[in-house]
Amino acid sequence: MRSPGDGRPLPPRNDGGVRSGGAPAHQRPPAPAVGPTAVGPTVGSGADDTPRASSRVYGKQRSGNSPIRPLKPSAEPGPSGPRPPKPKGPRRLPSGRTIAKIVAALLVLLLVTAVGLFFWIDSRLAGIDGVLDDYEGRPADTPGTNWLLVGSDSRKGLSAAQRRKLATGRSAGQRTDSMMLLHIPEGGDKPTLVSLPRDSAVTIPGKGRNKLNAAYAIGGPKLLVQTVETVTGVHVDNYMEIGFAGFVGIVDAVGGVEIDVRAAVDDPKAGLNLKKGRQVLNGGQALGYVRTRKGGALPDFERTKRQRQFLGAVVKKAASPGVLINPFTSIPLAMSATDAVTVDSTTGAFDMLSLGLAMGDSPVTTVVPFGGNEIAGGGTAVKWDRAKALRLFDALKADKPVPKDVLDAT
Repeated sequence: MRSPGDGRPLPPRNDGGVRSGGAPAHQRPPAPAVGPTAVGPTVGSGADDTPRASSRVYGKQRSGNSPIRPLKPSAEPGPSGPRPPKPKGPRRLPSGRTIAKIVAALLVLLLVTAVGLFFWIDSRLAGIDGVLDDYEGRPADTPGTNWLLVGSDSRKGLSAAQRRKLATGRSAGQRTDSMMLLHIPEGGDKPTLVSLPRDSAVTIPGKGRNKLNAAYAIGGPKLLVQTVETVTGVHVDNYMEIGFAGFVGIVDAVGGVEIDVRAAVDDPKAGLNLKKGRQVLNGGQALGYVRTRKGGALPDFERTKRQRQFLGAVVKKAASPGVLINPFTSIPLAMSATDAVTVDSTTGAFDMLSLGLAMGDSPVTTVVPFGGNEIAGGGTAVKWDRAKALRLFDALKADKPVPKDVLDAT
């Protein structure tokens, strides 16, 4: 009989369930349990039988000479639900050095922005050549800085609808609606703002006796500067003018200005209807407020007071931190101001900054002392009180405070 290990098939079983040459099946010992490295049962009979490695491991068929690899242990099931978060320690605050670096970076950024904005404004300023040219007999330069500020009634830049809304009329050309002389002292004294009534009777160089605003109508800014210097003896260092359209834009850019209206005003010609008391005026209302001649025994002088009052209010509002720091107000203001303002060719952004600081310093305000009327330029004009007017202008030339008895007390 062939051995079971020689590769030939075994003889068939007999009816008793035994193989030829072997014990009955029910008398055989049980086979050992199959494990990762279990050895199969002994096959055959006699001393010649040898154990043979099982060719089946966990259901996978392997050849007799293949190594048997144990299965990896199964992963243990994780905890039910999400894992609890790890406890966090206290958050570390930035060090003092880090905070200092952040502050320094912000300051540098603000400085760069301010410098850039400054040069941008300077590039946008429109200058007029020849306004302050020397001429024979011009007053010598004096201590301090003197500005001639002019409000023009030019309608340039206003549409027909805007003219109707603002009640500016259809007058062609360009005339002065207000004139003021601002003196900025070299020392610590307050600036002085003097109104020059447009209907003042003056001598215009080469044109004879006429009203002050006629100098602008005849010869523009240059002749107006010469006339003011001739009648006051004060050397003008800087010139600035603003028209109706720019006036409205500046007021609206700062969100309106607060004005204490001393008496109710109803003036259809100026498009104005205001109640008495403190209130915020928009651009159109502010324009009507400084143009109206309603109210007071001397309407023209009341008008100059309102102009000084308004100019101080709008500059103070424009120079406030809430406007300057906020880019949504400061940039529109800069654009409106540079579009609206015209200066002499020697005036730059530094000069404009000096002007703003002076106007925000609550300057002393007054009007040229007057003493009656006279006929000039084909109509009634305001005659200055010569003695008091000379004392006023002499104080400005000497860079000294104006005598109190000369100042407008009302």
